[in-house]
Amino acid sequence: MSIIYSFVARGKTILAEYSDSTGNFKQACRQILGKIGQKDTKMTYVYDKYNFHFISEKNLIYMCMADENFERRIAFAFLQDIKGRFQSEYGTKGQNAIYLGMNEDFAQVLQRQMKYFSSNLESDKIGKVKNEIEDVKQIMSKNIEKVIERGDKIEILVDKTEHLRDQSFKFKRQSTKLKRHMWYKNCKLIMMIFVVLIIYFILAGACGGLGLPKCTGKK
Repeated sequence: MSIIYSFVARGKTILAEYSDSTGNFKQACRQILGKIGQKDTKMTYVYDKYNFHFISEKNLIYMCMADENFERRIAFAFLQDIKGRFQSEYGTKGQNAIYLGMNEDFAQVLQRQMKYFSSNLESDKIGKVKNEIEDVKQIMSKNIEKVIERGDKIEILVDKTEHLRDQSFKFKRQSTKLKRHMWYKNCKLIMMIFVVLIIYFILAGACGGLGLPKCTGKK
């Protein structure tokens, strides 16, 4: 259970983003952005095994995608934290920034806070103590299919980085094993050729020359 992807956007323009996974989920997030109005709101869009949480405030959108079992309270505590950090760092600059204009610096903040809120149990306690978010029960949930209004089913694909690392390690291990196998095979072939040549030269010495005249009856 973790936060998979998060970003800060103005309308459809993403200003900063970070994900530790790969897949087509960013496309789904961009479709959601097109359906969010300018009204300040907090919402959760539910789809398949994932939840898309967002806070829309002052024309800026703070959104994260998380596993369905990830606590919504923690997800919104994360978004509140990101909102505070973004406003503190950039003030009103986000109202005029270009696409990924804050990504160079703020992507690192997203990465660090995603890891913290995904793995640190204290993050939930901090959220309660600071009382930064409203009761989660007051935050509405909608099905993403109804929001996007598409006839075909969206298949959201997520490949976790850990899985990719495991696959990469497995491929490297198999590659090394194959390389070692081919090396032994080549050594075996060279040894066979070497043995055949030794036998041939021994026969050549005993049979009167390279053509083996004494042994073949040819002069």
